[in-house]
Amino acid sequence: MMADLILDPTAISNLRTLSPDDGDAFLKEIIGIFLEDTPIRITELHKSRVSGDAITFTRAAHSIKGSSSNVGAQELRSIAEKLEYQARQRGIDDVEALVAELEAAFIRTKEALKPFTT
Repeated sequence: MMADLILDPTAISNLRTLSPDDGDAFLKEIIGIFLEDTPIRITELHKSRVSGDAITFTRAAHSIKGSSSNVGAQELRSIAEKLEYQARQRGIDDVEALVAELEAAFIRTKEALKPFTT
């Protein structure tokens, strides 16, 4: 998978322009929140799938989609969008493979974001 499909550099640039004089502190803060919050949402996906709670599952997928979009995590956003759509349209019975794909994409996204967190 190409790095540019994982991370949209335009989103990173846009975050930088929101606070141009802080030496990327705002960018690092946003990415830090994303890296802290996403594993919590992934745990929610697992727990709600097991318990059959489609509402919580859909909300967690939607949350990942939004936060991924904010940091330019294109691949992760795309998978979260598929999960959200599937949960809304067909329920959460057959989502295990897509959740696993989302987890793998999050690992790739973390790696792609490393240069912006130091």
